[in-house]
Amino acid sequence: MTSATLWRNWAGDQRCAPLDVSEPADEAAVQAIVERALAVNQPLRAVGSGHSFTDAACTDGHMLRLDRFAGVGDVDTSRGLVQVGAGITLRELGVRLAERGLAMENLGDIDTQTLAGAIATATHGTGARFQNLSAQVAGLRLVTGTGEVIDLDSGSDADAYCAARVSFGSLGIVVAVTLRCVPLFTLHRVDEPRPLEDVLRNFDEVVDGNDHFEFFVFPYTTSALTRTTNRVDADPDPPPRWRRYLDDVVVQNRLFGLTCRIGKRAPAAIPFMVRRAGSIAGRSEVRDHSYRVFATRREVRFNEMEYGIPRENGPEAVRRVMALVQQRRLPISFPIEVRCVAGDDAFLSPAYQRETCYVAVHVYRGMEFETYFRAVEAIMNEYGGRPHWGKRHYQSAATLAQLYPRWQDFQAVRARLDPSNIFRNEYTDRVLGPVQQPRASQRKQRPSPR
Repeated sequence: MTSATLWRNWAGDQRCAPLDVSEPADEAAVQAIVERALAVNQPLRAVGSGHSFTDAACTDGHMLRLDRFAGVGDVDTSRGLVQVGAGITLRELGVRLAERGLAMENLGDIDTQTLAGAIATATHGTGARFQNLSAQVAGLRLVTGTGEVIDLDSGSDADAYCAARVSFGSLGIVVAVTLRCVPLFTLHRVDEPRPLEDVLRNFDEVVDGNDHFEFFVFPYTTSALTRTTNRVDADPDPPPRWRRYLDDVVVQNRLFGLTCRIGKRAPAAIPFMVRRAGSIAGRSEVRDHSYRVFATRREVRFNEMEYGIPRENGPEAVRRVMALVQQRRLPISFPIEVRCVAGDDAFLSPAYQRETCYVAVHVYRGMEFETYFRAVEAIMNEYGGRPHWGKRHYQSAATLAQLYPRWQDFQAVRARLDPSNIFRNEYTDRVLGPVQQPRASQRKQRPSPR
């Protein structure tokens, strides 16, 4: 346990001063930390890599890190099941799985998050036939708000399993995850600019015609940078290291970062700069193992909002966001990012039971973002949009309850697993509200520890 220190998230604008920060080495130590917090009724929050843009990890109580829970345990190759420590990063997980000839079937475009943090916030990749990362979870091992250790899967406690996969730390401390994996595979990715209207007009065709499809479009431009990624029956043939460095580091980070810094000092120049940047984007491709292709390097820091809306509303929503920026002359130097995923069954997943188009908007760190984000959120609200739990939003429990059909079922699981609300903070108070105490008949239905 370390003394109180100032904690900041990746973007640098969420910060807190916890009473202490613990890094337990084993499950029993996690139980002891929960029991100590429970005894004095002080809140406890687990934190991963800090890549969430919300205050989901912030606390003035106790903070717990799972850095020591980063191993890869039992592997059932016949069923593709792998038990993994919850604190491993997605980047390290990709390497460790590849050593065993396995891979995650889909990943997001950032791999610095911890596994537990990425799952808990409903982090996703893209692909019409692929679900969010939490859907790749076959089981969770959880230390609850009473200090019990339970194993959750669809057979043992279906409601708790569907609730705990996306719970942003409000149900307990996840110490281990059992993942459904697939044999290691190769991806071929092509990045190339296309006219935005062509992409939006043929949206379903390009989404359904590729394993993975996404695009980025800068405000004030008419061209989208598309990214099509498909599985291929071929060995990896990665580009030379110098070429990857030039594309990933020099162009996409250093040069882009310089553009953002200039735009921060001279906002009026942003429309010109982003048009210029869009005009010089060229075609590139890579063929490599999947975990090296899905993720991209992100050095330029920013704030982000992302909403999941019904897939059929995606093109219209993008047109409206583009028009919003131009009509209000907002100084936005970051592109809008658009991805699609299949529906899933996690109670608080933004893609719960619907094919989903995710629309993400970003603002360079240190620049005013609320005007833009609130206006975009108003557009997404018209489509029944659900916010990404790790990204900025202005929803509350009252508004969110209307968006999730299984909201009350989630709340019932929360009351059962954390009856004293030990895993609370300002974020959970705002987006979940108080713990709803179960009726006497419900209190008897508690899962037995294994």
